[in-house]
Amino acid sequence: MLPSRPAGARSLADVLTSCLAAVRGEVSPLGLPAVDKAIVVLVDGLGATALKTRAGHARALATRLTKSTTIESGFPTTTASALASLTTGALPGAHGLVGYQSRDPGTGRVFNHLSGWVGDPAPEAWQPLPTVFERAATAGVPSYAIGQGRYASSQFTRAILRGAEYVTAETVDDRFHAAADLLAAPGGALVYLYVPELDQIAHEQGWESDAWAAALEVLDANVRALEAALGPRDGMLVSADHGIVDVPLHAHVLFDENPSLTAGVDAIGGEPRLLQLYLRSGASADEAGALAARWRAAEGARAWIATKAEAIAAGWFGPVSPLVEPRLGDVFVAARARVAYYDSRTARPQSLAMIGQHGSFSPDEVRVPLLPFGVF
Repeated sequence: MLPSRPAGARSLADVLTSCLAAVRGEVSPLGLPAVDKAIVVLVDGLGATALKTRAGHARALATRLTKSTTIESGFPTTTASALASLTTGALPGAHGLVGYQSRDPGTGRVFNHLSGWVGDPAPEAWQPLPTVFERAATAGVPSYAIGQGRYASSQFTRAILRGAEYVTAETVDDRFHAAADLLAAPGGALVYLYVPELDQIAHEQGWESDAWAAALEVLDANVRALEAALGPRDGMLVSADHGIVDVPLHAHVLFDENPSLTAGVDAIGGEPRLLQLYLRSGASADEAGALAARWRAAEGARAWIATKAEAIAAGWFGPVSPLVEPRLGDVFVAARARVAYYDSRTARPQSLAMIGQHGSFSPDEVRVPLLPFGVF
């Protein structure tokens, strides 16, 4: 049985949209009360399982973690897709950022949405939906995105943050101080604050490392300080784009060593826990089915294997628009065991060295906190 997206489940797509509604005094998907200012702190890689396990390092956060303050991040559990869902209020089948790496059907080029997106496709064409920040501007609500300077002018930022005033702040402390300054300013506002450090440490050392726990303590202290700066009509939500599983080196699957798994494959997108296998343009559904059958025979015990048609039918990406459908892989390999799939012919050393991984459907990857502070 393939996993499917639970009908009506709360996800990241509801969070920022609900905060804008709260600032405007409107009914929202999350049922938030009216506020003057709303802040969303998005902690990259802070899964609910990891937070619960490391509760002693994050008392301000962990004491608010319950079943009712845990949501589905969405799918795939990767930053590009999840952040686009957060800032558009739509699922990947609509906003079009369907994975860490995707193939442009116009050029056949596979590119990384986060760091390899240069030139075409233009962000406004690839992700054409209005962002929550653009909707805020139309409604006369100032909005701000607080992040490191290296992200300020990227193609990915143009795709998902357009409409917000970008506030540059390099360290975690500086970003939270910037948010406190915005709280102190008069009038209403919508604020988004991005914390990438925990995800970066998890990739390098694992979320079970001492370094990850230390970063969690820094985050927790800053959340406590920002909570104290909230006014009587301000609200804050702390959430994450995905969780993480630590995958040891011996659990790497070098799938190219089985030639039947790459036969007919023209390009590979996604990431090690969610491969998207692209056949040549114009390949038939029978060819995709045959490739999926070979993968099921070899890896069906460790991964969910689905053709594009099966993934769409299972609702993995939500409703898929005609613009987005050609971007999806012809066959998906979603890890369910604690493994990561690599093509040893092309894998970079830094990718092979990663410990923390994400992208697939495990609860550790999918379940993320949605922690309320202030009037929320």
